[in-house]
Amino acid sequence: MQGKHALITGVTGQDGAYLAKFLVNKGYFVSGIIARRSTDTLWRLRELEVLDKIEILDADLLDLSSLIRVMEKTQAEEVYNLAAQSFVATSWTQPLLTAEVTAVGALRVLEAVRIVNPKAHFYQASTSEMFGKIQEPAQDEKTPFYPRSPYGVSKLFAHWSTINYRESFQLHASSGILFNHESPLRGIEFVTRKVTNAVARIHLKQQNELRLGNLDAQRDWGFAGDYVEAMWMMLQQPEPDDYVIATGKTISVREMCRIAFDYVGRNYKDHVVVDSNFYRPAEVDVLLGNPAKARARLGWEPKTSLESVVKLMVDADIRRLTS
Repeated sequence: MQGKHALITGVTGQDGAYLAKFLVNKGYFVSGIIARRSTDTLWRLRELEVLDKIEILDADLLDLSSLIRVMEKTQAEEVYNLAAQSFVATSWTQPLLTAEVTAVGALRVLEAVRIVNPKAHFYQASTSEMFGKIQEPAQDEKTPFYPRSPYGVSKLFAHWSTINYRESFQLHASSGILFNHESPLRGIEFVTRKVTNAVARIHLKQQNELRLGNLDAQRDWGFAGDYVEAMWMMLQQPEPDDYVIATGKTISVREMCRIAFDYVGRNYKDHVVVDSNFYRPAEVDVLLGNPAKARARLGWEPKTSLESVVKLMVDADIRRLTS
């Protein structure tokens, strides 16, 4: 007997691919939507060997009618909104697109759920970037928000829209305020993958230096494969709510570089060059999550250390470059 039906926006992204595999392994029938205007490929789903186990549908967060049609076709019982323009640096050069996709796009998904199947359980991918200029040393669900980029502002609109639909229309709508989470499937534009790809290239003598911005920026980094389980856990709760998902530990970009270069027997100081062109207009210096609520209510704990994740990423990049 077929299990629940889940619909994932952003299924071709890092989190979407890991979530699709997680749900398939749980016995779900999984549908994922793809915007055909996107340059995204299916390589992540292929790499996790899940592409032929899910249904791919055309829809776009810019087009409410397409979202309504997909909801009507699937009658999905769980909807995970992971789609976004999610690269912070790009949000400065394309702020209006970021707002349309990341902010208003989430509202369109909520509307489609409300119109077609208001009993469906809805998950919104919120982000630690909403905290931005931090108001408390460790951020939890009650910490005031102060976003410092068009991306963070857009995500905050989506986050509050989720709360509004929960309170106004009694939707089972939850947000996961996820702190940074990485994997071998991370996009090359993100700093962790930029580092591990460069380490792999330097190890293979294909380049010699890595140019980065603020090496002292500190983040709470976890493993994407662990974090998608928390998403699923939220939608199994009797009542919807918002949860910070994090490791509770911070590490600097500099330290992350050291770990990656040490893994291939090199000193990061010999290869990393600070380039002011990579600094953000408004920098977020430190983000540290307090996942106590998720631990207490969901029973969720991060399982994978950043050191392990970095090694997985370096190995994957070496494999890709030599295959």
